[in-house]
Amino acid sequence: MLSINWDDVAKLVESIKFQLIAIGVILLVALLVTIAVRKLSVPKRKLTRATTWVAALVAVAVAFVSMLYGGFKTVLDLASGSGVLTDETKASVEKLGNEISDEGMVLLKNSEDTLPLAADSKVNVWGWASTNPIYGGTGSGSLNPDNPTTSLIDGLHNAGFQTNDELTKFYMDFREDRPEIGMFQADWSLPEPTKDMYSDSLISNVTSYSDTAIVTIARSGGEGFDLPQDVNKEVKENGAFSYTNNSKEYADFEDGQGYLELTRPEKDMIELAKSASDKVVVVVNAANAFQLGELNDDPEIDAIVWAIPGGQVGFNALGRILDGEVNPSAKTPDTFARTIKNSPAAKNFGNFGYTNMKEYGQDDPFSDNTTYPSFVNYVEGIYVGYRWYETAAEEGVINYDDEVVYPFGYGLSYTTFEQKMGNITRADGKISFDVTVTNTGDVAGKDVVQAYYSAPYTNGGIEKASVNLADYAKTSLLEPGASETVTISFNEDEMASYDSVNAKAYVLEAGDYTVSIRENSHTEIDSSVVTVDETVVYNSEDMSHAGDRVPATNQFDQAAGDVTYLSRANGFANRDQATAAPTNFEMSKAHQDAFVANSNYKAEKFNDEADEMPTTGAKNGLVLGDMYGLDYDDPKWEQLLDQLSVDDMDSLVANGGYGSVAVKSVGKVRVSDVDGPASLNNNFTGVGSIGLPAAVSVAATFNKEIAKDFGEAIGTMAHDMDVAGWYAPATNTHRYAYAGRNFEYFSEDPMLAGTQVAQEIQGAAEHGVYAFVKHFALNDQETNRTHMLATWANEQSIREIYLRPFEIGIKEGGAHGVMTAFNYIGTVYAGALPELQQNVLRGEWGFQGMTLTDYFAGYGYQNMDQLTRNGGDMALATLDLGVNHVKDRSATGVKALRTSAHNILYTVANSWIYEDGQPKVERAAWEYIAWGGLALIVLVALGLEVLAIKRYRIRRAESTVSVEPAADPEESGLADSSSRVEE
Repeated sequence: MLSINWDDVAKLVESIKFQLIAIGVILLVALLVTIAVRKLSVPKRKLTRATTWVAALVAVAVAFVSMLYGGFKTVLDLASGSGVLTDETKASVEKLGNEISDEGMVLLKNSEDTLPLAADSKVNVWGWASTNPIYGGTGSGSLNPDNPTTSLIDGLHNAGFQTNDELTKFYMDFREDRPEIGMFQADWSLPEPTKDMYSDSLISNVTSYSDTAIVTIARSGGEGFDLPQDVNKEVKENGAFSYTNNSKEYADFEDGQGYLELTRPEKDMIELAKSASDKVVVVVNAANAFQLGELNDDPEIDAIVWAIPGGQVGFNALGRILDGEVNPSAKTPDTFARTIKNSPAAKNFGNFGYTNMKEYGQDDPFSDNTTYPSFVNYVEGIYVGYRWYETAAEEGVINYDDEVVYPFGYGLSYTTFEQKMGNITRADGKISFDVTVTNTGDVAGKDVVQAYYSAPYTNGGIEKASVNLADYAKTSLLEPGASETVTISFNEDEMASYDSVNAKAYVLEAGDYTVSIRENSHTEIDSSVVTVDETVVYNSEDMSHAGDRVPATNQFDQAAGDVTYLSRANGFANRDQATAAPTNFEMSKAHQDAFVANSNYKAEKFNDEADEMPTTGAKNGLVLGDMYGLDYDDPKWEQLLDQLSVDDMDSLVANGGYGSVAVKSVGKVRVSDVDGPASLNNNFTGVGSIGLPAAVSVAATFNKEIAKDFGEAIGTMAHDMDVAGWYAPATNTHRYAYAGRNFEYFSEDPMLAGTQVAQEIQGAAEHGVYAFVKHFALNDQETNRTHMLATWANEQSIREIYLRPFEIGIKEGGAHGVMTAFNYIGTVYAGALPELQQNVLRGEWGFQGMTLTDYFAGYGYQNMDQLTRNGGDMALATLDLGVNHVKDRSATGVKALRTSAHNILYTVANSWIYEDGQPKVERAAWEYIAWGGLALIVLVALGLEVLAIKRYRIRRAESTVSVEPAADPEESGLADSSSRVEE
């Protein structure tokens, strides 16, 4: 049923009201003129009426074109076609997609060398997912359907495997009538056929066809929703999609089961596969870490492969790995917990609404619901992922093997390797050493060197995890017996911890630091001790942390809230208290007083009377092409900015949806920015690039060169598609396995994520494409993300876990774009939080470039007055909502506008669009169509007018008879003649 959101209609009408008024006035004038001319002389009446209608037609056409340029220009610009990929680009990107998945699918189990399977062998491919695999994620990060896609079955066939067509047909027929699910919808049912649906004849066919079973299990994820920890409850309470086949409903999940657990039909299917096969290989096709303890422990499950969604060609790698053409070399970028819901974050992830914030209720622009402020507590502090499991095990709080199935950094190979750690060198603030890797097995393969550090911990002191990833490197393909030496290097200050209580700075405490190489986060190979003689506090310009331009100090005290955070003190003595589910659903009075939304934000309260109005509208003769390659602070920028009018600046910040607008006064052309993260998608034209593997796969490669190649592929495709900016890479943290958008984020580890992100950014930048690292920051769940979601976290975890990957991406990757997050950090919207967007991003990290909101729909808290004054630059707005414009035009407001305009123009000027100087201004296709249509209408109208005049002359000649004029029209016959003409 079609649902009309009348609020959206009202906003649209508001945005084009002046054009609508103009059309109304023109039509009214035309009507009045028509009425008036009827009072004129009879012979001229027809001509006058025709002329009036012709004029009205032209006026309406002109008004319509005016309307296109007014309320609809941004949308029409977006919808005016993109370029398409060349055949050469397609071939190179598809080759890369194969390479990423070759190194990005993880071999988790391989009992008695079950894998690789014999080439060209017959296999039974079990599971509904075999015919409905997961290629990526849903939402803005989904893949374009117009490009050819290699299915899971295709991938096996391409490797030479023969598959049981009858079994595949069984699954195809089973899902034949399954309805399509929309882009931002969730389908939590997994319609695996129940065991009674497998007929005896089918099982007989399977048994006779092959003794090898490949059992597929798939899980999806996407933007706008998190995966349910209790599926049946989610379906019941929120009406999530449930599937009905042949009038029989299948309850796939048992009560209390989460989406990342095996369902009863899946367990039954696995039992059937085991009973009909000698070899059973399970393929888990998902981006989220799955609960695999029972399958790993089952001796009848011979092998498990984690087939991370591989984009449009990645399933080719699955076939190559299964038959041994490719030796798997991927490592897990997340910890696979035995019971995911035992994670410290589990009870503080999801939907928690405030009960005393009703005055901030908002109509959701994408539903009929009213939303209210909500919250999420990052109670686990720095103990995310392996940092928790390794530290808790060291403290004796958990039995590691009871809690962890596969550690972070875990992955098997078809060969064996030996790693030897060289002597550590300390010089110029760096720690470095060589590691020699030797292939001691029988087949060629690649290996990953993982270096970790363990810092000295004082009970009750600065929180520290027992193990932290410091660096990693991947070898080239090593033949049996061959060796390769790789160098591990990291800055000594990266072992520092953030002390938010006393020093309020990064601190490298004196003591012994163990630097180790490991097979994974848990299994040590070798180690050496580095001794720090004196405590170092990084709190001055001469002694700053990680190259900070301004020494880091506390910025987020207000974001700690009233939360008890997990502490290592006394062996995690506060574990139960800290990790318990929330019981207080009221925001404190102090935080209420500090809470900022559109309803209580008043820009004029922050005006500075000392501010002077900047120069505008100057004629300095500069164009944006003159600025390419100039420093951000070059004096020419001030001259160029002086040429902007206030409306120019406002247009730049207000209309930043999928590109930035043209500005005639400085010669800025309109440029396109498009969605990612695994491709380039123009959501208005439907034109999209080749879809590459998910970010989790890129992380699992542990290969920095591949990540850079990924960025370069994006840059190449961007040139073909006339795109300047890329809404990616997505840089948030896998705080918890049930986060719906984990597929487009990299890892639970900030160092791995940040380094791979930095490489992708560099690769894109080599082609002049600016990347928007997103979503800055702490947007690590989808639930309530646009519902004034107050995220509470302590300063140490914010800096060490959640900001760290962004920091690496910006400092090492050289990013010039940042997309801000939807959520609040404490009591202020993240996109307008000055401590984040100004003090940390630009002050400490030295970022130069533009920030962009996530999709701008107001939501009751997005407004450009607040944004531009606090580090925000551009609204990702596709409709004119009012609040996307700067309303306060005081000197303070215009100065902030000017800074935002500078940031936007600086970023665009240094893109490939301007690398050859000032580009030629080309109109969008819709403009040619509009003007061509208008010209056609005018020509037709003129033709009609000429025809009307011609007919008028003929009729006038016919009505003029050679008779003496008479006083009485009836006597002369003119009345009859006029009457005939009138008819």
